[in-house]
Amino acid sequence: MLYNGGWVIYQAGVMSPKLEHSQPQLVPSAVAPARSQEGKLLVVALRCGRLGNRLALFANLIAFAEEYGHRVINVTFHSYAALFEATRRDVFCRYPAASGPSWLDVIPGVGGAIRKTRVFYHVMRGISVLNEKWSLFGRKGITLREGRAQLIILLESPEMQARIAEAKLVFVHGFIFRAPAAMRKHAEKIRAYFRPIEACEQASSQAVAALRREGQVVVGVHIRHADQRTWQGGKYFFEAARYARWMKELAEQFPGKKVSFLVCSDEARRRDEFPGLSVGFGPGTALGDMYALAKCDYIVGAVSSFSQWASFYGNKPLYQLRSGNDRLELGQFDVSYLDVIPR
Repeated sequence: MLYNGGWVIYQAGVMSPKLEHSQPQLVPSAVAPARSQEGKLLVVALRCGRLGNRLALFANLIAFAEEYGHRVINVTFHSYAALFEATRRDVFCRYPAASGPSWLDVIPGVGGAIRKTRVFYHVMRGISVLNEKWSLFGRKGITLREGRAQLIILLESPEMQARIAEAKLVFVHGFIFRAPAAMRKHAEKIRAYFRPIEACEQASSQAVAALRREGQVVVGVHIRHADQRTWQGGKYFFEAARYARWMKELAEQFPGKKVSFLVCSDEARRRDEFPGLSVGFGPGTALGDMYALAKCDYIVGAVSSFSQWASFYGNKPLYQLRSGNDRLELGQFDVSYLDVIPR
């Protein structure tokens, strides 16, 4: 680990080409045991990416809160809140989950207007920036901001625990905050919190059920093309034909079993792109595809928090493709606990 002004930079969080699926070591907290620091409110103050990124950050904060008896408010989640049972009627997107609709959602039109204008997000982000500059809350409020040179920030580390020890209000301004030990410990509670609405559950289940009727093994394949043409210089962009060869390579590792593939992509795909393979497609929505992948037996995809979440939520082994020369081997698949930052 490297230390920079009280922040923790965890070098193991970046994977080398020969350690595609290695996870950061778990660093047990050297401070007080769980539930010893009551009353902290963690406020997500910066929108970071799209669905996969926001789920990954939210989940890690929930795990940290569950372990230490804190609470979370995440108004940056408004774009997707309607898709989850725990957040669809709570304008504050709280953890622990609210037992009923927030009072603002009870008043007709108010909750919807707040979500549409993103007023809560703009207020929270503004306060977090002002607090960082002028210490609006004294020692009782702190803004945690990631730095450009940092790889991952461990919330469970003694240094971070000491940094927030006196605070009652903690603004989280960034994406790379992680709580790996708590994520593993509280995985089932986190999965329960992010149960999707019934329409999404049905659509994802139906997509996979159709393939299970055709084969004994279902492999989810996430082909992310739209933004990966340019992200990181396009190094994780692989043509559909390359995915097809990987799929054949993987099918050969299940002798005597028929393997079916669920292909999910952000661009239209055709069955003739995958000759000789049993192929079906996801529901076609971001959450529907993500949760359909989670129902498969294995998941393959280029580096992405999207496929990481599918692996975590479904508790299914994942292989993240990092090079066109990668060779798929079942022993290299691992369940993601969202503690590796996609880079």
